[in-house]
Amino acid sequence: MNRGRFAVPAKVTDWSIAVGVAALLLATGLSGPHPAGGRELLGSTLLAAGALALAARRQAPLVVLALAGLSAVGYQAAGFEVLAVSYLVAVYSAVRAGHRAVTLAASVGLLAALFLTSVVLPGGPAREVVAQARTTLEIAWLIAAFAAGEAVRQAERRADEAERTREKAARRRADEERLRIARELHDSLTHQISVIKVQSEVAVHVARRRGEQVPQALLAIQEAGREASRELRATLEALRDDDLTPPRGLDHIPHLVKQFQTTGLQATLTIDGDPHAVPAAVGRTAYRIVQESLTNVSRHAAASTTSVLIDHRPGTLAIRVDDDGRATPDAAPTPGLGLLGMHERVTALGGRLRTEPRSAGGFTVQAELPLSGAS
Repeated sequence: MNRGRFAVPAKVTDWSIAVGVAALLLATGLSGPHPAGGRELLGSTLLAAGALALAARRQAPLVVLALAGLSAVGYQAAGFEVLAVSYLVAVYSAVRAGHRAVTLAASVGLLAALFLTSVVLPGGPAREVVAQARTTLEIAWLIAAFAAGEAVRQAERRADEAERTREKAARRRADEERLRIARELHDSLTHQISVIKVQSEVAVHVARRRGEQVPQALLAIQEAGREASRELRATLEALRDDDLTPPRGLDHIPHLVKQFQTTGLQATLTIDGDPHAVPAAVGRTAYRIVQESLTNVSRHAAASTTSVLIDHRPGTLAIRVDDDGRATPDAAPTPGLGLLGMHERVTALGGRLRTEPRSAGGFTVQAELPLSGAS
């Protein structure tokens, strides 16, 4: 928003206000009745110091409130009849930052301090000093500054809430669009790919029953159909994977391993460390890594055994999947979409992933997922 407008940095604005208030207070104080000598120098310094402290009102509103209040008491005691504009600005900033109770207590304390100053101040009737303090810091001005700060705070809170609502609506629209794309892909592609896959498998089966040599092109079509079906299912699953449905995580990995055991693969699961709850994104990524690794083992690795290790480390979740398949350092498999998808998921969480053949034969997938920063 406002991309075409010139934006003034907040620090420049704060310093401009602080210098402007300081100039206003000094001009008002020195042009009106004021003491001479050392008291004039002290009062002028306090006028400028209380105003220049406003430059830090965003970073430390309560500190600025205290400094402005003390400077107001100081230059009032020195004999300057100046409205405490710097303190009113500090009240506005502190209330805007949400420090309502502290600001109210500080304002009451300041009024009491001004009254005590008027009583113990040497020279001049106390009645005149009390009238000066009452004129300098009228309760109505305090109420106005307090109300202005509270009004701006409420407006900013409503703006933040509206921004969060817009973000939620945008995510909801994205989820709906993702589901729409998934449905369209399912309707337009699944049927055609299934027909190609079934027809090619029937043709291969008939040719083999007849004792005929199966053409390599037909075998390539059969394999491509199988791979396309698998990748399409994975794509549709990713498109449907949103926050509206409970995500699969660490708790689902034991059941996942058992499912692959029923296919004849000797799969084992080991959980080390101190098991504890992990962020949903980490658990979901761990499940996808194990799922994709076991799928590759069962379909491409020609392995008989595989092991899955889930290691709970301080600040990190480590996953390792090893198999005894046919992969060797000299004949590494070509990375497919599954491995690329794992890399993308792990990188999105700021983790590390290693996928490579083992020196003793077989393939290994090792991932380290940081727990901090994931949601």
